[in-house]
Amino acid sequence: MELFFELEAVYLVIGVFFLVITLFVTTRDFMPKGALKKGIIGVTGMIIIMVGFHYTITTKRMNGVEEIFNNNETVICENKMHRTISKSVLLSKSLGWKLEDHLFKHDEYERDFHSSRCVDWIGSENVYTDENKSK
Repeated sequence: MELFFELEAVYLVIGVFFLVITLFVTTRDFMPKGALKKGIIGVTGMIIIMVGFHYTITTKRMNGVEEIFNNNETVICENKMHRTISKSVLLSKSLGWKLEDHLFKHDEYERDFHSSRCVDWIGSENVYTDENKSK
């Protein structure tokens, strides 16, 4: 359950925001009788479906990335800290990375990467570097 709130907290807050807007609009005098009940049920239903769908897709991708990493293969993670240097970081056990509680950690790297922000990586032909850009 902790993982759910870790991944979906932002979307739950956005959902509550939409519910507050729905509550405000459906309680106005110009709205027909029963709009409050229908509006809240409809918006709540959509939020549940969308958050559930996002959580399912994200956890499946995380499990796949973690399985690939545990099979001594390479994964790629987005590097939001140093966008000018590198937009992504390659992670593998052979490079000294380890996986703990859905976080990729390295003793010599200043930050950890959550497995939900990573994808699998196949082969060296997918590497995009500044040297390749100029060719």
